[in-house]
Formats: sequence, structure tokens, C-alpha cells
Amino acid sequence: MPSHQLPLSGPSSQSFISQRLRLHYADWGNRGAPPLILQHGGRDHCRSWDWVAEQLRHDWHVICPDMRGHGDSQWAPDGNYDMEALVYDFAQLVHTLDLAPVTIVAHSLGGNVATRYAGLYPDNVKKLVCIEGLGPSPDRRAKREAPGIASRMRDWIEGRRSAAGRQVKRYPTIEAAYARMIEENSYLTADQARHLTEQGIARNEDGSWSWKFDNYLNIWPIIDIGPDQLAELWEAITCPTMLLYGKDSWATSPAEDGRLKHFRNAQLMEVENAGHWLHHDQFDRFMGVLREFL
Repeated sequence: MPSHQLPLSGPSSQSFISQRLRLHYADWGNRGAPPLILQHGGRDHCRSWDWVAEQLRHDWHVICPDMRGHGDSQWAPDGNYDMEALVYDFAQLVHTLDLAPVTIVAHSLGGNVATRYAGLYPDNVKKLVCIEGLGPSPDRRAKREAPGIASRMRDWIEGRRSAAGRQVKRYPTIEAAYARMIEENSYLTADQARHLTEQGIARNEDGSWSWKFDNYLNIWPIIDIGPDQLAELWEAITCPTMLLYGKDSWATSPAEDGRLKHFRNAQLMEVENAGHWLHHDQFDRFMGVLREFL
């Protein structure tokens, strides 16, 4: 079977409750097998893991959650997508489904959530694969915080106010949305881009199409734990950890910016000819590395 061709059978759609929100996850079955969570990144959705889940479902009980405000999960009424809310949701998923000890593969924002969870509950995580998921580099964070708290809070207020008045972008056809997907990541094959589009978009009442994620996700939370506190959580992770970075990504390698030193049991791999979504960009290479690590 070609690398990105999916069979007819797929996962079941399930849900759990976290902070009064009904959050969705795709369950690939095989409940007697060891649990494996595949956590997507920002403005993405759980079905972006379908190719990975299809290959691992026979050996693992694969769970792919939609974070709040993403995919088929509910949007937070107050637009709360702060990191502590996302970490709570993740902890609630593991708790509700009784998944611990669990293996986790997480991308980008999802990796930021998963690494914090692994530091908070090290005994609950058997192995962790984090794909460009440590948040902004020290330099990027310093630049973001340079204007000072007052200026940043004013910008945050204006951004939230703007998001409240912004209409969800509508595409006249699914083909127009597909073209936008291709434009966003030129590494994607046509089949990959079409699948990600079809699973990540919903049809509006007027016949147009819109992405499923909440506009409030475009406003970065103003308050987060400091670099020292974040490093403290990373240092508390005890499970074997693999950090993956794309050579062509905008994200900087933690080996270069100093963050790698905070992980006591981690290996770093940088993947050639891959950007931020390296698990899509170099799928076969990624699966080989992932299988060996797991």
C-alpha cells in the first residue's frame, strides 16, 4: 500500500468532558494494547495523524484528541486557550480514559502541552516524542516580551477584541480551501493536502466552507510560566524522550539555543528536507525513526 493511502475503515469518534467542554478524540481501537496518544499542534486537528495511526493501530491503542477550539472539540466560550487550560485538558484525557502510563507523540503546540504534562506527572509517561514542541526559542521569547507587560497586555486586549468581531473565513468551495492548504505547506503531496483539508473543514449553512479552529487561537496568551519554571518541568521528565526538528523549519534546534540541556534522558534528531510538519514532510523517514524509538 502506498505510504499515504488510507484503508476504508477508520477510527471511532468519542468524547470526554474537561472544564465543562465536550472534547473530541479519535479512537483507533485495539483497547487491549498499550495506550498511545498522538497530539496535534495549533490550528490542526486529530485526523492529521491518520497515516501514523493506521500504521501503529495493530500494536497500540491509539488515541488522537482534538484540543479545545480545534477539530470537532467545542470552542471555549471565553476564548480561553492558555497553556494551563490545554495542559488540564490533556491531564483530564489521561485521567478519564485511565491511560497512564502512556506513550505520547506530540507536535508543536501539542508538544508544548505534552512536555509540561510529562514534567508534572513523570510516572504517567512511558516514552515521549516531541516534534518541534518546546514553544518559542529563548531569543524569540525575549523579543516577544521586550515591549514590556503593559504594551503586551494592551496588544492582547486589542487582539482579543478584534477576534471577537472577526468573521470566520469562508471559502466558496472545498477546492479553494484545498489550494490554501497547498500554499501553507508545499511539502505536502496532493493526497495528503486533500485529506487534511477534508478532515479539517466544515460546511456552513450558506454552502461555504470554513476551517474548524477558533479564531481566538490566533491570539497568543499573554501570561505563561517563566523560562526557569518551564525548564524546571523539562528537568522533571524521567521517561526516554526524542526531540525531532525539521532542518528547513523556522523553529530553532534546542541543541543550538541551549534548551536541550534541560532534558535528562533525551535524544535529538534533525530531519533533512523537512519543515515544521516533518511527520508529513518526510513520512516514511519519520515512521522509521518512530518505530525504532517506540
